[in-house]
Amino acid sequence: MVKIMGRNVFVSYKYSDSKVQDLDLYELVDFLGSTLKRKITTTARHYVDKLAEKLETDDHIYKGEDDDESMASLADSTIGSKLGDKIFYSSVTIVLISKGMKEPFTAEKDQWIPWEVSYSLKEQTRQNQRSKTNGVIAVVLPDEYGSYEYYITRDEECNCRTLNTPFLFMILEKNMFNVKTPNRRLCNGSYVYTGDASYIQSIKWKDFIDNSSIYIAKAIELRDRQDEFELIKNIN
Repeated sequence: MVKIMGRNVFVSYKYSDSKVQDLDLYELVDFLGSTLKRKITTTARHYVDKLAEKLETDDHIYKGEDDDESMASLADSTIGSKLGDKIFYSSVTIVLISKGMKEPFTAEKDQWIPWEVSYSLKEQTRQNQRSKTNGVIAVVLPDEYGSYEYYITRDEECNCRTLNTPFLFMILEKNMFNVKTPNRRLCNGSYVYTGDASYIQSIKWKDFIDNSSIYIAKAIELRDRQDEFELIKNIN
């Protein structure tokens, strides 16, 4: 968990996803009495480390998924217990969107990220305290080619972005373009959303890392205006 300007931030991500841009990382290894540098395969987990370096942290950063533990054999109550303790005191959740974030041929209910998003959006009660719904930010990582176009593309003619929301887990997709009273304009026969159309906003990694405090403040603002959005909090 990260503490930023008095706020605790939970980070949800697919730690083993290597379909991300190389960060040119090395580790020191001993070989026949000599210390050598060995190249490390960059994964989404290493972007969490970069996030911790950038943000003002407390003692440590909490990372959502941190091993290969399968969820298939876990009861909902066990999952809730694991996540409740970690998310309860946070006010913002950062979801790292990466090209290989989904496990193929595995139901969404058997993957950690949807559950982490669900518990971030729900209000919980424990020890006579009640948590609030978290603000949630989708921070999009560049893929192995340094591109964001697997999810974000630019329409220059309409001066807008197009988000490939069907690529996402359903609970993320349903909490985007979910404002109850949308503002839209017509361009080339299609409607383009303007203003705060989504409760969960999508930000490129390079933009977020340069202006993290601005985007985190925006997520808090949207959380305080959550009644303006149709929030979906459960995994279907």
